[in-house]
Amino acid sequence: MSRAKTLLGIESSCDDTAAAVVRGVPGEMTALSSVVYAQTDLHAAFGGVVPEIAARAHAERLDVSIVAALEQAGIGLDGIDAIAVTCGPGLIGGVVSGVMMAKGLSAATGLPMYGVNHLAGHALTPRLSDGVAFPYLMLLVSGGHCQFLIVHGPDRFERLGGTIDDAPGEAFDKVARLLGLGQPGGPAIETISHEGDPARFAFPRPLANKPGCDLSFSGLKTAVLRARDDLVDAQDGLHEQDQADLAASFQAAVRDSLVGKSARALERYLSLTPDTPTFCVAGGVAANMTIRGGLETISGEFGVRFLAPPLALCTDNAAMIAAAGIEQMAVRAPDDMSLSARPRMPLDMDSAAMLGSGKKGAKA
Repeated sequence: MSRAKTLLGIESSCDDTAAAVVRGVPGEMTALSSVVYAQTDLHAAFGGVVPEIAARAHAERLDVSIVAALEQAGIGLDGIDAIAVTCGPGLIGGVVSGVMMAKGLSAATGLPMYGVNHLAGHALTPRLSDGVAFPYLMLLVSGGHCQFLIVHGPDRFERLGGTIDDAPGEAFDKVARLLGLGQPGGPAIETISHEGDPARFAFPRPLANKPGCDLSFSGLKTAVLRARDDLVDAQDGLHEQDQADLAASFQAAVRDSLVGKSARALERYLSLTPDTPTFCVAGGVAANMTIRGGLETISGEFGVRFLAPPLALCTDNAAMIAAAGIEQMAVRAPDDMSLSARPRMPLDMDSAAMLGSGKKGAKA
């Protein structure tokens, strides 16, 4: 077995500034520290993340988070073997901040640097938390992304399908705003849904009858808007119970959509006859316990192990970036100073872009 490596991870792709230290070998890793500075309070008044504010906050907090992560791990930069940094996809100002910080540290210390795809960090999280063997099925479901992947290795991801429009987390945020709830929308909707009736509104399960593993959430969001407007017109306002019922019915529709397509993804995955079949979920929406419950149930029906990482590893963090760096050190050389920050960075480069392409590359 190769010698254990100790990596410093840096993550700044959206609105969380994070640093972490992880030690180990591929499939056997331990997070020695994980520091996350959230920006929720900075964006609360705007109903969503403001890219310019996020970038400024990253620039102010990256050095603080790195120092805190090193202190928490009880280690100095002289005990680090390499630096892993998110180089995309994400809000470009934040990604640039992280990449430039990593380059500065690399130049000053001589440490090798590995640019990590943020989505690979999420997709490889089960290797950090549970040492899951390849290949495994991954549902990566977050604020900006939703896709089914067969993870064949640290640098090989086969996409089976994903959202053709809104990501679930994005839909949660938009529906929360429609209902007058707080941000981020995922936790707000999950909390109020406990008081609601998920069967009151018959919201659609888009693409449910279409073959394949693709999903859609834009029409579901519109259905919630229409139901809300009908209530407001009929009773001159929206009552608290209406909010709860709308939220619960929306959440149930998202769960059912994800569960239904998971069944098809599991069929594809099991055709590979993996030795230890495992279905994993990662990303911020994986913190939703209603969705987790549905995915765990469908996994049981297929006789497949279900794994959801600890909640702290579901949302954006730098431990997953450091762990992905350890995985990738075993299969490729480090990056040089030409490493660039990218707003778009698909995992499966062999599949056609789901959301189209532009001057900056494929969207997903």
